[in-house]
Amino acid sequence: MSVHRDSQLDMFAKASPAIAKARGPSRRPLPQPVVHSDEDMARTLEESGNYRILRKLIARPIASVRRPEFSRLGIILDTETTGLNHRSDEIIEIGAVAFTFNDDGAIGDIVGIYGGLQQPSRPIPPEITRLTGITDAMVEGQVIDIPALRSLIEPADLIIAHNAGFDRPFCEAFSTIFAGKAWACSVSEIDWSARGFEGTKLGYLVGQAGYFHDGHRAVDDCHALLEILDRAQSEGESPFAELYRASQRSRIRIFAEHSPFEMKDHLKARGYRWSDGSDGRLKSWWIEVGEDELGDELSYLRAEIYRWREADPPTVRLTAFDRFKL
Repeated sequence: MSVHRDSQLDMFAKASPAIAKARGPSRRPLPQPVVHSDEDMARTLEESGNYRILRKLIARPIASVRRPEFSRLGIILDTETTGLNHRSDEIIEIGAVAFTFNDDGAIGDIVGIYGGLQQPSRPIPPEITRLTGITDAMVEGQVIDIPALRSLIEPADLIIAHNAGFDRPFCEAFSTIFAGKAWACSVSEIDWSARGFEGTKLGYLVGQAGYFHDGHRAVDDCHALLEILDRAQSEGESPFAELYRASQRSRIRIFAEHSPFEMKDHLKARGYRWSDGSDGRLKSWWIEVGEDELGDELSYLRAEIYRWREADPPTVRLTAFDRFKL
């Protein structure tokens, strides 16, 4: 009996590998790794609330066809120079991006791009090379193509620079093609703080808008500024629409000529700047205000600075054709 029982057990012991083999291993498919796009991963990180993502700013291409509904032409212009003085320093690079827009300040398409280097009469200062990345070797034998630049500038309705008070004097000293053009400044004629930006430098604007780019090269900076100016917002007008509207308004420059010396700190605190007369302006403290601010500013000068009701400080009315000039 025990022998029979052992044989039965032995039979099942021999049969079990065969049964297991018949059943085979589990055939359930292994889970496949989920492939996420770069944008999916970036969005996931942003939604966590623990990360801020900067996306590379991609330059817009030149449009093959100019759309008729955007009838105006704007130029975003940037220069790199050997220093800060337009009388003694020189342009070593000009970048220009031409784009279309309409009367409401809506931007259309890029229709032209120019970028060119120029060899200055003296070596580029080391600090300028550190800032811009432009070396003497890069500019050796290089000359900015004036005819190519003219083809963009001449038909333009508006030239925009991020600090036009710097770029316009350099450009007008460089070539007559810039004479008589309307200019706008994307630093001083847009209320960036009201739009939530903490600074006005282009790098700050690009970073806070969620982008990064290769800064301090002229054409790259032009493309970056165009994207920031055309940045969509949930409410209100775009930065460019604000800038275009501001460029159409006159400004008044008031010269506090012959103001008492002891009042200089009061003027400076109010935003007045000193002109030593070397640039052709009056030698005095001056400020620029909107037309609607003129009456209040003259009242301030008469009551607080001159203390004479009949004081009549000189004023000059400026349009986009006059502002930011030499």
